[in-house]
Amino acid sequence: MLTQHGARYWRTSSYSGGTNCVEVGRIGGRAAVRDTKDRVAGFFTASAPQWAAFVSAVKGGRFDG
Repeated sequence: MLTQHGARYWRTSSYSGGTNCVEVGRIGGRAAVRDTKDRVAGFFTASAPQWAAFVSAVKGGRFDG
């Protein structure tokens, strides 16, 4: 089933506060990411290797302040 902007299965993190987060979906073999507060603004996509590197960096604390 396709949803807004043609991505499949938009979902938010269980850690999100409901409105201050991003949503992730799939378009073809790519990850699609959009802002929950501004869904009509569009999204960006990342290839599988790019997405895996990003998730690994987040889990590794690279972006912790």
